[in-house]
Amino acid sequence: MKPIKIEKDFLGRQLILETGRLANLAHSSVFCTYGGTQVLCTISVSDQKREGVDYLPLMVDYEEKLFAAGKIKGSRFIKREGRPTDEAVLTGRLVDRMVRPLIDSKIRNDIQIILSVLSWDRENDPDIVSLMAVSSALSISNLPLVSPLTTAVRVGIIEDKILVNPIEEETAKSILDLIISGTDKNINMLEAQAKEAEEEKIVSAAGKAQKEIKNLLFIIQEFQDKCKDLYHEKIEWLYAESELDSALQKKIDAFVKEKLDKALFVEDKKERRSSLKELGKNLLNFLGEEIGDQEKGACKIYLDQLIKQRARKSVLAENKRVDGRKGDELRPISCDIGVLVRTHGSALFNRGTTQALSVVTLGAPGLEQTLDEMHYDGKKRYFHHYNFPPYSVGEVQPLRGPGRRDIGHGDLAERAILPLLPAKEDFPYTIRVVSEILSSNGSSSMASVCGSCLSLMDAGVPIKKACAGIAMGLISDQAKNEYMILTDIQGVEDSDGDMDLKAAGTREGITAMQMDVKIEGISLEILEKALKQARKARFEILNKMEQTIAAPRSDLSPFAPRIVTIKINPEKIGEVIGPGGKMINKIIDSTGVEIDIEDSGLVMITSVDKESADKAIEWVKNITREVKVGEVFEGRVTRIMEFGAFVEVLPKQEGLIHISQLAEQRVERVGDVVKVGDIVKVKVIEIDEQGRINLSRKAMLK
Repeated sequence: MKPIKIEKDFLGRQLILETGRLANLAHSSVFCTYGGTQVLCTISVSDQKREGVDYLPLMVDYEEKLFAAGKIKGSRFIKREGRPTDEAVLTGRLVDRMVRPLIDSKIRNDIQIILSVLSWDRENDPDIVSLMAVSSALSISNLPLVSPLTTAVRVGIIEDKILVNPIEEETAKSILDLIISGTDKNINMLEAQAKEAEEEKIVSAAGKAQKEIKNLLFIIQEFQDKCKDLYHEKIEWLYAESELDSALQKKIDAFVKEKLDKALFVEDKKERRSSLKELGKNLLNFLGEEIGDQEKGACKIYLDQLIKQRARKSVLAENKRVDGRKGDELRPISCDIGVLVRTHGSALFNRGTTQALSVVTLGAPGLEQTLDEMHYDGKKRYFHHYNFPPYSVGEVQPLRGPGRRDIGHGDLAERAILPLLPAKEDFPYTIRVVSEILSSNGSSSMASVCGSCLSLMDAGVPIKKACAGIAMGLISDQAKNEYMILTDIQGVEDSDGDMDLKAAGTREGITAMQMDVKIEGISLEILEKALKQARKARFEILNKMEQTIAAPRSDLSPFAPRIVTIKINPEKIGEVIGPGGKMINKIIDSTGVEIDIEDSGLVMITSVDKESADKAIEWVKNITREVKVGEVFEGRVTRIMEFGAFVEVLPKQEGLIHISQLAEQRVERVGDVVKVGDIVKVKVIEIDEQGRINLSRKAMLK
């Protein structure tokens, strides 16, 4: 295959798209270079139908190759890349959420997209390059797309200036880190972390992004045109069960006509699920032998379509949701704190039948998570873990650890709280929050945000402000240009609706966002209205939360460890640690505390009781204390010389009592007055230019 390449300038950096040089046995492959970051995107399709699934079997895998950053894995024993890092999982989900709405959902061929980061320049984030690469690979593939091609950019705001595709140094300074995908007219995915950014600024940033997305799509279109004669292996696309004949459809319509509303419009999720299940069972009994086993699946799909159509029509035509709420109405909310008696902080947050139990654990600074990834190095002092057990939705499934969804929802809640945490200097604890979803009927990730905030305040973590999250939905009729934005969507409104927009923040602004759609996209107008409606709901939730706890507790739980910090001269760090860690280990073994020291000279002592902490602090202070003229000490004589005696006034700090300063009378021999091991009271009379300490015993005898 002859290689095809296009090179263009995009936002001041060189963008190269090429195919035909790498991975030519994949159905489609594009090698994308942006700046010095390079990503290979491959698309492969199976020639067999995936049986027993009622969804598009699309897999997106994102691979971080450590060689891309010139790194070797830090582990002493395992040097090969292992399971995907959380960051890789999150980027894979990001790509999936952009791509999935584009592909015909009725397809049952397995489709796999693999994105391999092969080079990283430490300026252009591989996630954006991956989104460019997958858009380009889709453009030259023969996948049946049901929506116009989309692509993505990153947007930041520094001093009210909107930057598109900022480099990493600029992103670190920005109040907004927004990844947004779509066309020049619509948005189909976004992901954001912000420092309480106002909704109006986010909408403005999205508008600026759309202009650059349009320019990027022009480049991809040119690449697509250049590849139009490229050979693609022909694929036989396999679809879900065929539709029922019109006679059988009419028979089903007649049967459910009088029964559907009664089964669907039920406030309680459990009762609604039971009534709809009973309706389906009665339908199959009614049809009896008239249908075979193969048609039963098609009947179920058709009934699901009728349920979806009725639920959507009732919203647009009647302003009526399945549980009876209006479009902007929240479900009942209740909050409780201090639920678990021996934990450091806990909270139970209920919104309708969605229930999140969030629990805080505080630990020593040394318990920070060490990151050894392609993209990140360093430490992480706050982490949120989200668990979604099968019983939360009334199902039976094996427990296999966190899945991609758990990692994604946990990260979203973590990003929502992160800007509100106190600085490490003010609160040096390592903080872990775990949200257990005990019951789920939509918006469990946003319930985790609320529960996390409550549990942190219950634990006495001095967060700057309270934070809450809400999930917004959309029901639209594009043919009639009608739509309704829904506040606080539940499960059925997520699965049957057109949008899932999660927005978390404080009263001042947004801290985290995530959106995906099931339609071609949404306009800026809809995004702006949805964010305003979300702000109103967020304020209502914050009011409820503040009735339970309005500010962080003034004291930590009695079961939480205590951390005391002291500042020492950085030049003295080596003395505290000692040769091979001998001194610091001696302090730890003797007192039972944990000690962490930063290069700045900040010493953090973690202890379960005050007495041990005080003992360790005194020890460190004595090691690092700098002696001053005029101070008085009781020290031990360590050496006898002809000209005087050396006395240890502080650990590893000695001073000299000259023979003339031993007594009021003349001393002929030092050994006549003091001996090694004697405890003597001395005064510091001089510290010379070389830092040597001169002492006087005579001054204490007057």
